[in-house]
Amino acid sequence: MLHLSQQQRLLQKLTPQQIQYLKLLQLPSLALEQLIKTELEINPLLEEGIDGELDSETLSDNDPVADNDSEETIAKKEDEFTFEDYLNDEEMFKGKREVQNNEDEEREEIPIASITPLAEKLLEQLQLAEVTDIGMIVAEEIIGNIDEDGYLRRDLESIVNDINLAHKLHLKVSQVEEVLFIIQRVEPVGIACRSLQECLLVQSEFAKGEPAMLELARKLLRDHFDEFTKKHYEQIAKLLNISIDDVKKILELISHLNPKPGEGTIDSQQNYLTPDFIVTKDENNFIIQLNDKNVPPLRINRGYKDLMSKRNKDVGADTKQFLRSKFDAAKWFIASIYQRRETMLKVMHEIVDRQKDFFETGEGLKPLIYKDIAETIRMDISTISRVVNGKYVQTDFGVFELRYFFSEGISTQSGEDVSNKEVKLRIKEILSTEEKSKPLSDEEIAAILKDKGFNIARRTVAKYREALHISSSVERRREKLATQRGADQAKIEAAS
Repeated sequence: MLHLSQQQRLLQKLTPQQIQYLKLLQLPSLALEQLIKTELEINPLLEEGIDGELDSETLSDNDPVADNDSEETIAKKEDEFTFEDYLNDEEMFKGKREVQNNEDEEREEIPIASITPLAEKLLEQLQLAEVTDIGMIVAEEIIGNIDEDGYLRRDLESIVNDINLAHKLHLKVSQVEEVLFIIQRVEPVGIACRSLQECLLVQSEFAKGEPAMLELARKLLRDHFDEFTKKHYEQIAKLLNISIDDVKKILELISHLNPKPGEGTIDSQQNYLTPDFIVTKDENNFIIQLNDKNVPPLRINRGYKDLMSKRNKDVGADTKQFLRSKFDAAKWFIASIYQRRETMLKVMHEIVDRQKDFFETGEGLKPLIYKDIAETIRMDISTISRVVNGKYVQTDFGVFELRYFFSEGISTQSGEDVSNKEVKLRIKEILSTEEKSKPLSDEEIAAILKDKGFNIARRTVAKYREALHISSSVERRREKLATQRGADQAKIEAAS
């Protein structure tokens, strides 16, 4: 027997326009420029230029993307804007103005030698290694985080989170590690390693030499790296049960490995960061600019107006349908770029407002999380994440990634919360002025910080010290003694 019933459910769906906006939002300025160039090539209805009516009609308050509880929603009232209204509006094509100034046109360009970027070389090798499509997405994210020395300084969990958020995947750290393993073994070998130890170990797999010595070198790097870095050669000989002469042979093999596999392969132009925002101080106010001077203004091509008009009988229905689809795509692309700009400026204004002390003095970061910004400007946390990740701001005190301004807080004796980044900076300052012969312990550092008004435990000091890649007081004392012994030995050899 057939039963009929009614159900009411809330469903969340993303339209192609929403997806396009979200992709644009997470792109940095340089990537946006490239995307616009590509879109100009594939969409004949899109061209560079400014139309006064386009800003007020197509990019009205009702057209951009609105934010809801979970994702941004693009809304457009059909009764406020129709296809024929746009076509028949003669005023839309008036008021064209010059975009580039004469200084930019007259500027002489310096010829630059053609160099294949390291990222491109790595990706080409991975394609030959038959890495999957998802693997290539992971590889691009990893390669994009390699520094000028060839190291991957960013933790894999953050990389996984960014990939899953941007591509709606559900990858695990172990899957990213599999791709990282392959990257580390293409040319230059050892690229994208997370530490010097890992870099030398990877390179030792491909080193040439006597097999027995190579195996001992790997064992030294794998099991006794601390002794190796501190040059405790006699101790190494005992641990490996070999002679000092064999230790010298091992060290000779290791000396041929490259501790900086990225050095010389990444030029200064590749390392140059193009900030997405510029923040300057003008008397008592901050001027916040979106660095989009190289992003051209866009409009709908006037030449296709007559072709799309219903009065034009010379153009077939299929052609008109094709042009209409391209028109819709161009219109939404322009609207998405406009809304991207508005959203990014909202987020940046709120960051500057909450971190005002830092933008005035260069220090004094306050605790801040994505949720704080999201609640204030009434957007979803995922929107804030897309704006922040991979974006940079130029300030009077240098260029910083937007994520730098977000951190957990620590309470002070005055009851005020300060950023843990501020505490790390104070620890670094304290250790930079310590007596090398009497290194400060974590407990002593905690006591000094307490005198300065920071309520922080010894364990927390140890955690922050390790995050700054600073050795413990015992290790720093050993390093000092080893350095002193090396200097004394050098004096004795020089005297003899």
